[in-house]
Amino acid sequence: LRASVTTEAQFKGNQAVFLVADSGGAAATNRGSNGLIPARADDLNQYTATLVEWHDLVRRTSFNIFASQGDGRRIMQLTTRKTMNRKVDLDILGTLANATQHTSSSGQIANLAVVMKALTILGNNQVPVEEEDNMFLVVTPAFIAYMMQIPEFTRADYVDVKSLTGVVRRYRRFAGFNWIMHPLISGVGTNNESCFAFHRDAVGHAVNTGEIQALAGYHEEQDYSWARTTVFMGSQLLQTKGVIIVPHDGSAYVAV
Repeated sequence: LRASVTTEAQFKGNQAVFLVADSGGAAATNRGSNGLIPARADDLNQYTATLVEWHDLVRRTSFNIFASQGDGRRIMQLTTRKTMNRKVDLDILGTLANATQHTSSSGQIANLAVVMKALTILGNNQVPVEEEDNMFLVVTPAFIAYMMQIPEFTRADYVDVKSLTGVVRRYRRFAGFNWIMHPLISGVGTNNESCFAFHRDAVGHAVNTGEIQALAGYHEEQDYSWARTTVFMGSQLLQTKGVIIVPHDGSAYVAV
């Protein structure tokens, strides 16, 4: 999910400061009576995310590594990095959940009308929805399952997203959004799954890349190998009008 949010920030100790700038709704003016063009200031706002230290540490004794299949040390390194990537996504999802706008008061079954309502609300909020590279819809597997039954959605895979003129990561683009399916969304598999429609500029996520640690080693005295990943990160909701919570009923697509 980090590829779908704003990551540019100024770091000050354990804080990351995001700048949100716009015209403040300014209107064009005529020259004044003195012949000069009236000047104005931009609307500049700073939002601060506090960076929190997160760790994942895995250990395996030499016997366990010897007795198991595969490269045990490499597996430890892979799993600890994946664990941290999951935490990044959960951090962003938790911030999106602070949004105050909803498409409905309870979960609805996914259809094109629901998607269009989310897009329309964002457009009414003067969010630049025409910037399709910056528009995202994060949904559950059940949401995708319903949409796959809509012919127009299944054809989205045939619409080419140019790698040099579109988004860096290849998404399924449909109905004005870049679609991301995520199984860690709150309420997944229930009648109240919290999906999100948003503009990239509405959410910030900061990682102090200079402090990232992805280490592995061997403890000779106790004869075990270890791998550890440490990240300092934090998220912040920057523009509430740019995020819409889309409650979804995914209860029909669960195991029995």
